[in-house]
Amino acid sequence: MSDPRDESEPGAQGGPHPGAQVHGETTVEPTTQAMNAAPGAGGQDDRTVLSGHEVEAELLADWRVMFDQLHARFDTGDFATGLRLVAAIGELAEAADHHPDVELTYAAVVVRLASHDVGGVTQRDVRLARSISDAAGRVGATPEPHRLSVLELALDTHDLEAVRPFWAALLGYEGDDETPDELRDPTGHGPTLWFQESEPRTPGDVEQRFHLDLRVPPEVAEARVRAAVEAGGTLVDDGAAPRFWVLADAQGNRACITTWLGRDA
Repeated sequence: MSDPRDESEPGAQGGPHPGAQVHGETTVEPTTQAMNAAPGAGGQDDRTVLSGHEVEAELLADWRVMFDQLHARFDTGDFATGLRLVAAIGELAEAADHHPDVELTYAAVVVRLASHDVGGVTQRDVRLARSISDAAGRVGATPEPHRLSVLELALDTHDLEAVRPFWAALLGYEGDDETPDELRDPTGHGPTLWFQESEPRTPGDVEQRFHLDLRVPPEVAEARVRAAVEAGGTLVDDGAAPRFWVLADAQGNRACITTWLGRDA
C-alpha cells in the first residue's frame, strides 16, 4: 500500500458576502462594510484558496479541514434545537449568497463549507463558519469536532482507464478531467472512490485490492490509531505520519488513518 492520496489541501463553494447575524427572532442584515470584507489576516482575497495551515491560523475552534472543505458538527440535543440552528444557517447563507451543505438528524447538525468556484476553502468560508458558530452558540448547540471524519474507498490498479468506467457505471458515480483518479457520488452521500496506482498483478497474486482511507482531524488521529491497535489490529507503517498511518486487522486487511498535515507547504 503506497501513499494515500497526496492531494493539495483544501477546496471550496461560491458567494462573496459574509452572513447576517441572527439574534433570537431578529435578523440583523450585514452592513455594506461587512459585505465587502477586507482580505484575511494573510492578505487573502475571496478567491484565494487557503492552505490547511492558513485555515488553522484563523482559529476556527469548531471547524476542521477535511480534504477540500471545512466541516463542523454540532450536538443540538433534540430535533427542535437542530431546526432552529438550520433556520439560522439558512438566513446566514442567503445573506452571504454562499451556501453550505447541511445535514440535520435528531440530535446533531453537520455543516460542510467550500468555495466550489475556485476549488478550495476561502475567506468566504471562514467568515460564514464564524457566523454559523455564533448561531450555534445562541441556540445552545455544542461543537463536536472530535467526531468528524470522512471515509474514502481506494482501489489498487495498474490501469486506471481499464476499470474506471466500470465503477462509474456500477455506482452511478461521476468524475472529471481535473481529478481523473477519483469518482464521486453526485448525491453527496456515498464515499469517494479513488484509484491508487500499483504494479500489475493477476487476481491470484493479491488478497486485497480495496482498502479504506479514513480522514480525521489531526488531533484525534493518534488516538484512533491506538484504539485500532488495542482492538486487535496491527500498526503496519507509521513512516509517513502524520500524513497517514497504515493499519491492518487480525487477518491482514489494511486501512489508513489520514490527516491533512504534511500535504501542503
